[in-house]
Amino acid sequence: MGVTETDKKYVANTYARADVVFLRGKGATLTDRWGNKYIDFGAGIAVNGLGIGYGKWKRAVKAQLKALPHASNLYYTQPCAELAKLLCKRTGMKKVFFSNSGAEANECAIKTARKYSFDKYGENRFKIVTLINSFHGRTVTTLSATGQEAFHQYFMPFTDGFTYVPADDYEAMEEAVDDGVCAVMLELVQGEGGVKALDKEYVKKVETLCRKKDVLLIVDEVQTGNGRTGSLYAFMQYDITPDIVTTAKGLGNGLPIGATMFGAKCENTLTPGTHGSTFGGNPVVCAGAIAVIRSINEKLLSGVNAKSRRIRDVLAACPKAKSVSGLGLMIGIEVDNAQEMKEQCLNKGLVVLTAKDKLRLLPPLNISDGELEEGLEILREVLS
Repeated sequence: MGVTETDKKYVANTYARADVVFLRGKGATLTDRWGNKYIDFGAGIAVNGLGIGYGKWKRAVKAQLKALPHASNLYYTQPCAELAKLLCKRTGMKKVFFSNSGAEANECAIKTARKYSFDKYGENRFKIVTLINSFHGRTVTTLSATGQEAFHQYFMPFTDGFTYVPADDYEAMEEAVDDGVCAVMLELVQGEGGVKALDKEYVKKVETLCRKKDVLLIVDEVQTGNGRTGSLYAFMQYDITPDIVTTAKGLGNGLPIGATMFGAKCENTLTPGTHGSTFGGNPVVCAGAIAVIRSINEKLLSGVNAKSRRIRDVLAACPKAKSVSGLGLMIGIEVDNAQEMKEQCLNKGLVVLTAKDKLRLLPPLNISDGELEEGLEILREVLS
């Protein structure tokens, strides 16, 4: 029985997998079981941010694996403490809770916002405002936070207390943030919702509103974070100071990690017994994440923005690219049939993603010029 047959027989049928079995990869190049090469413009959905097998990451992971692969969170470990310090120093946040995914990071943010408000105002101030077309995860609560009706099926009852408003509509946001609201939760670039960057003036006004009402501002950087948008975190381009920042994906570069970062207002909200994670802060994963954050420097970020401009220049000359959206190396391309074009790209040796009616590009931040041009040539062919 082959890999695909075994998978179909024994793995839960929750993914519409493409008929490709990848065996290995290096940088931004994947190899299937037949030896065919593919340029990777998806990076495992923004996970392999520094490419496959990135040297500093791999060495850090191997060294920690030999030293101590796991320890209970009832004790201290050096990689966990060091990563938390590094994230706080680079972002201005005060404390970090580590988990295993973006959904878990967002779940932690939701719990923290509700406890902050409960501690200060009592039990009837628990609502959270999110945006229509947002995506915050697949647990029952983070599905509830997700502002897309397509996700609000089957699993009723969903967690109460979420209100959805249109992106960039400040009047709708102002009306929604009433006395029962404890937090506003935003993706600064909506990923699954269509790769749409929020208006900067709108975001700044929402921050001011939150400050005025003592409502926590949560920024979901699960996909936008860790250099993806051309800065370490996207909020740095919006001139705001969130109360909570969540991230995952590219932080682990292939290993599972989530991080919820707390600002001064809520750094001490969670106390012993109010939250936890068996695998959160795992030493091996944290060691790899330290290598990732240390590698995201000005040179790398400058390269991200230069490659973004190069991709956009190519797309501007493609007849089937109706519009281009996004920020940095998080790019959406509006086309007539995104799924069909995704399949055409794959058949020609290019891995891309979709988001609603768009092709979505999330290449490794350090993709080589050769790999980038090879991928762009295929993309140009499909879009012409």
